[in-house]
Amino acid sequence: MIETLLQRRWLAVWQRNFLVWQKMAGASLLANFAEPLLNLLILGYGLGMFVGRLQGMSYMTFLATGVICYGAMSTATFEGLYSAYTRMAVQQTWHGMLATPLNVEDIVLGEICWAATKSFINVTAVFIVAAGLGMVVLSWQALWIWPVLWLVAVCFAAMALVMTALARGYDFFLYYMTLLITPMTLLSGVFFPLESLPDVIQMAMMWFPLAHAINLTRPLMIGQTVPLAEVWVHLGVIMGYTMIATYMAVKLLKQRLHN
Repeated sequence: MIETLLQRRWLAVWQRNFLVWQKMAGASLLANFAEPLLNLLILGYGLGMFVGRLQGMSYMTFLATGVICYGAMSTATFEGLYSAYTRMAVQQTWHGMLATPLNVEDIVLGEICWAATKSFINVTAVFIVAAGLGMVVLSWQALWIWPVLWLVAVCFAAMALVMTALARGYDFFLYYMTLLITPMTLLSGVFFPLESLPDVIQMAMMWFPLAHAINLTRPLMIGQTVPLAEVWVHLGVIMGYTMIATYMAVKLLKQRLHN
């Protein structure tokens, strides 16, 4: 996989997806800015009046730090599920790519990096909106948000491609969304502190990458530092999921596309 990364043939896959996205970039960018703005205003101001402060910050700031991680996850997930499946099964784009010097590893890496790129655009939009509303402390710590959330996006894109390799139709993705993505969204600390949940749920959520992403990103957005030992734990979980999911995606897609 490292050799494939260095050969950079996967960039052709990324470029192809980027050129297609350019045709609808306006609508995509509008959604990237409008959705977080509405979420932060409606939920932040509405619920913030009743909730008050959480973990030493206003509820709007607390929500913004969760929404930016959710945006990284959801954008990469949808791109790796529905868009990737369309290219694989409906448009037969990947089969056409395999008729060129590209191989399955190139396709997987290109798709993962493209999903992470779309996620990066979403994360940047959320950050700009949050900063404009005064929810972000502009400090050097905030600069670390982008590499952290890029890794988060890569992680969830790779996980999504595993589901795409197994899917026989769009309905299959409902299992993944309902049984994994939705529980992570609701229980990992996006909308309320993870510590307010029962110990069993807290322990369960720490086995999944979203909670670790939030625990890394939330302090950075308010100008705080994260203890180095905790940083390595959080990054270790995210990178572990990334490596395992990427390996599985390549293996499963080789079986599917070559058959």
